[in-house]
Amino acid sequence: MSSVVNIVLAGVGGQGILLASEIVARAAMAAGFEVKTNEVHGMAQRGGSVIAQIRYGAEVNSPLVATGSAQVLGSLERIEALRFADFLAPDGLAVVSNQMVVPVTVSSGSAPYPADAEERLRKAFPRLLYFDAVALATAAGNVRASNVVVVGALATGLKLPLESWQAAIREAVKPKYVELNLKAFELGWTLKA
Repeated sequence: MSSVVNIVLAGVGGQGILLASEIVARAAMAAGFEVKTNEVHGMAQRGGSVIAQIRYGAEVNSPLVATGSAQVLGSLERIEALRFADFLAPDGLAVVSNQMVVPVTVSSGSAPYPADAEERLRKAFPRLLYFDAVALATAAGNVRASNVVVVGALATGLKLPLESWQAAIREAVKPKYVELNLKAFELGWTLKA
């Protein structure tokens, strides 16, 4: 691979963006690539908007993803996908959980939550994988694994071997949660855009 692959993850604080970005980075390293990631930005402790960027390839000089260059945008919350849509390349894949997390601006009455979120997503992303990650995580055994379901789904848009993803999960997750997260990943992996 001569070019660098760019991935952006978005969500809300508390949804597991940090673990999701660690799994993606470890999978790329397990496949033999140089990897750079940025710190998770946003109000992670307060339920605010959060973004993580991962870049991998033969040689990676910067951890920052340029606007319009991400091959995959993975979002744990549907409106957060729209917030960071400008990072996705025109032919990129948007992997979006249909989960709705009401931000403070909405709960305080300062702004409305868009009722037409799915319609906006379908207009914004020609290649969209939109699904119920929470239901799949629940089927895997724990709703908190929805972040790993999203990782499994976004993995379908990347050319990393399944074994690299499995190794990354085993390294990043506490031993007692490995099987749960492998199952959650597998449920996402089976989805197709």
